[in-house]
Amino acid sequence: MDSQKQVEPVGEPVLDRSRVPHHVAIIMDGNGRWAQSRHLPRVAGHQQGMQTVKKVTMAASDLGIKALTLYAFSTENWKRPSTEVKFLMQLPIRFFNTFVPDLVAHNVRVMVMGDTTKLPAGTQKAVQGALDATKDCTGMVLNFALNYGGRDEIVRATQAVAKRVAAGELTPDAISEELISREMMTAPLGQFADPEVIIRTSGEERLSNFMLWQAAYSELVFVDEHWPDFDGDSLKRALATFQSRHRRFGGLNNK
Repeated sequence: MDSQKQVEPVGEPVLDRSRVPHHVAIIMDGNGRWAQSRHLPRVAGHQQGMQTVKKVTMAASDLGIKALTLYAFSTENWKRPSTEVKFLMQLPIRFFNTFVPDLVAHNVRVMVMGDTTKLPAGTQKAVQGALDATKDCTGMVLNFALNYGGRDEIVRATQAVAKRVAAGELTPDAISEELISREMMTAPLGQFADPEVIIRTSGEERLSNFMLWQAAYSELVFVDEHWPDFDGDSLKRALATFQSRHRRFGGLNNK
């Protein structure tokens, strides 16, 4: 056996630790269905889902993942009942107030992508506090997509490029994929901007306006577990599925 290849012990998901993806993105779906199946209010599912975020964050960091992007609140989620939206806006406050010390202890840096200016003042304050508290951390980046939509992101990037063209700083012929990528909200992640794998929980099989630009060559892994039931072993199983895929990027050679 290759001495560089580390495999999980028997009884756990078989995962090659030397081939763990750098950037994992997760569409955290199924909080409401988890709650309803237990005859609980939907907000109970969101509350339990917050605990799952904590567990999965630590598991991802321990695996050596460089960036973990979590789809926390989409631009479409404002259409939900006002009481549910209000609760969802309180979750980042509760999450960061209780979890930031653990993030700092594990050297995890918080990043947020999306239009946070539309969030309530208290939520914005909690987000900024987490960004400030973890800014010197050099380990995994925990990237929250908050009031985020993939199409909105592409529109904003296009507008930024168009302004440069209008100002004479750029010619249309100079527009490239790389240039547009630098205007995307994931640009601060540098070489890890595009997730190798996107995981969606709760059995649904669609992207729901998530990372549409970055997902061009992402592997998609759909699992039946509702998000509150997802844990570190679930993550390992999803990553083992990813590792079983042959990534060709349009060519013939397996990656």
